[in-house]
Amino acid sequence: MPAKVYTQKEAKITPIKKKTLAVIGYGSQGHAHALNLKESGCKVIIGLYKGSKSIRVAKRHGFEVTEVAEAVQKADV
Repeated sequence: MPAKVYTQKEAKITPIKKKTLAVIGYGSQGHAHALNLKESGCKVIIGLYKGSKSIRVAKRHGFEVTEVAEAVQKADV
């Protein structure tokens, strides 16, 4: 059975658009999801551990970066 592919028509972003979303980690998966959400108009913060090599990259991409616990506290989702 082929996988169902959802488009913007079927998957509305409206329920989360006005919320703050936390993405924990900024590796290959985290950065892809964070950029996609940001480009869709969502407010995204990145949670990383102190000293992470990804902090500089996430900040360069325009994200607020905090430690994981703080990102979770600030986020709605």
